[in-house]
Amino acid sequence: MNYNKKVCLLLAATVFMSAQLFAQKKQFTITEATNGMSTTLAPKSLKNPSWQPGTGNFWQIEKKNNENVCTVIGCTENEKTQLDIELGNMPGSTASVPAIKWQDKDHVTYINGKSVIVGTLTGNKFTWSTLVTVPDNADHITLDKSMKVAYTVDNNLWLWDKTKTQVTKETNKDIICGQSVHRDEFGIDGGIFFSPKGSYLAYYRMDQTMVKDYPIIKWDVTPAKVDLIKYPMAGGTSHEVTLCVFDPATGKTVTMKTGEKNRDHYLTSVTWSPDEKYIYIAILNRGQNHLSLNKYNAKTGDRVMTLFEETDPKYVHPTHPLTFIPWKNNEFVWWSERDGYDHLYLYNTDGELIHQLTRGNWVVNEIAGMNEAKKKIIFTASKESPLEKHIYSVSLENGSIKRLDNGEGMHSALCSQNGNYLLDTYNGTGTPRNAFIRATNNSAYARELLTAADPLKDYDRPEIKNVTIRAADGVTPLYGKLILPVNFDRTKKYPVIVYLYNGPNVQLIHNSFPESGNLWYEYMAQHGYIVFTMDGRGSWNRGLEFEQATFRRLGDVEIADQMRGVEYLKSLPYVDADRMGVHGWSYGGFMTTSLMLKHPGVFKCAVAGGPVMDWEMYEIMYTERYMDSPEDNPKGYENANLLDKVKNLKGKLLLIHGTNDNVVVWQHSIDFLKKCVDENVQVDYFVYPGYEHNVRGKDRVHLMQKISDYFDAYLKK
Repeated sequence: MNYNKKVCLLLAATVFMSAQLFAQKKQFTITEATNGMSTTLAPKSLKNPSWQPGTGNFWQIEKKNNENVCTVIGCTENEKTQLDIELGNMPGSTASVPAIKWQDKDHVTYINGKSVIVGTLTGNKFTWSTLVTVPDNADHITLDKSMKVAYTVDNNLWLWDKTKTQVTKETNKDIICGQSVHRDEFGIDGGIFFSPKGSYLAYYRMDQTMVKDYPIIKWDVTPAKVDLIKYPMAGGTSHEVTLCVFDPATGKTVTMKTGEKNRDHYLTSVTWSPDEKYIYIAILNRGQNHLSLNKYNAKTGDRVMTLFEETDPKYVHPTHPLTFIPWKNNEFVWWSERDGYDHLYLYNTDGELIHQLTRGNWVVNEIAGMNEAKKKIIFTASKESPLEKHIYSVSLENGSIKRLDNGEGMHSALCSQNGNYLLDTYNGTGTPRNAFIRATNNSAYARELLTAADPLKDYDRPEIKNVTIRAADGVTPLYGKLILPVNFDRTKKYPVIVYLYNGPNVQLIHNSFPESGNLWYEYMAQHGYIVFTMDGRGSWNRGLEFEQATFRRLGDVEIADQMRGVEYLKSLPYVDADRMGVHGWSYGGFMTTSLMLKHPGVFKCAVAGGPVMDWEMYEIMYTERYMDSPEDNPKGYENANLLDKVKNLKGKLLLIHGTNDNVVVWQHSIDFLKKCVDENVQVDYFVYPGYEHNVRGKDRVHLMQKISDYFDAYLKK
């Protein structure tokens, strides 16, 4: 064989091998694109990480020799100990380990079905026992550190303390005790509040008898059955809520005197004082523009004093309880947006402001812990960028702030009880998940626990560009992502899908992993689409002015901002402006439908899931915060109402709704369909029987396939 022939064969082999390597890159299946990041494609993570109270020991669950064991890491800066603790025979535990919670240095608990399980640590081994098994129809099971258990049965509250006691005996099913109120707004996620030592039990009592019934149809029985719920709609009559305190020692219940004559308000930020003598409640008026933080005598229910008041021309939005300083029972931290951003304020229990702890054009996200020795609070915030979250400490004495983490991206903190150490877990561009133990007082101490491999490395992933454009006001920067098609060719023109939400309390754009923010975007990019997503004004984590830009005119400013995104897309030579689609769910469904009706012809097709069509049919608490009442703001409600704009529709629109949706009730899209019939407007429609406000689990794959197919049908040439 001559030399030239050998070279040719070698080159051919090289090209073949390169082609084979390229061909090995995988495409996402629709199942992987939908649920992969929480299942088969999830980056490795620490299991059940926790800090043992009263020690510097960090715990995690690991598989060793096919057995689940607790690996205990002793955290001292001069010593790195590691010890395995036998979990033993945990009731109800099979392949996975239940999420355990420390009660004290020697005891952990978890809930197995309807049983509360206690684990006692002796030496290097746990022994397990059942504390109590509650009735099969019990719900809202709440375990206190005092080993008392509260739970609800139907609409009543029960307490177990060696024996069971029925705390409430409401015979009217529309008076509900011990459950979340105000439709889970204002950061409320439960209705049971044990006092710090477990001596008393406070609970919400919600009277819904004055609220109109709303039918939710249960389709899984024949004949179908009506389930009547109480759904207070904007401008209508709301429920009345009180806070009660039960004393197990006397069997007596006292109601806090939060307003006997006027109960048309919201009770938020419920917090016990450390000495169990008082309860603090933030009273927010129906208009949500005036808040009073009140102190009540837990034994008599009398209001002791109003510590302070907060007002805002638009709205005040409390979402956190008080955080007491453990070593100073007369001082607490209060969250407030009074300076335009959510920050921390140090108060005493006489209502005197000691000082503002954090300040700046950024938002505090969570309080993670406290360090008594150094008199510091550990917290997370968007201080570096609204696209990232980092961990900091702030001095209670002088307000000095110190960053405690390293690495760009989204960090979370799990603090030890004394605040000397924390678990820093984060992800970001090129970082699927890292985890370090860090010393809060020594920036040099970092013990690496995890560097997760990239679960997506074998997939053919698209190029992702970070985008910043100006809002419709011409000034405010808006952040977005542009996901380009796989094998992108700048000389070609591609169809575009805009994915959006753009509503309050939600942020889509982060420096996170996966870099796109959603594997479905990447799936569509693999199938020849450009995907664009952006947070316009009205969304979360940019401060009060940014969010309140939409006040009294939902679907106005946000639409203008999203149209700036459309202008940006049209400026790109590889965007086919005649093949643009838009998709969103819930508030995003409202936005999607609004774009189709207020800017007809811009988008060739759209998919709107669970959309609000008429804000007068949405719940009081949320709607009136952002829109005021229909009586006070008729023009705003009229402009946002999509039912009278049906005739403007151009292009293809698919509406999707869960038949049992108790958040955005099914009537929104049903009424829209009726208007389409009245106006002789064609629209596509699909329902998910039995589903509430979204489609989860394996059936979500069906949903995302349907959405993908719809875009393929109308955006592909």
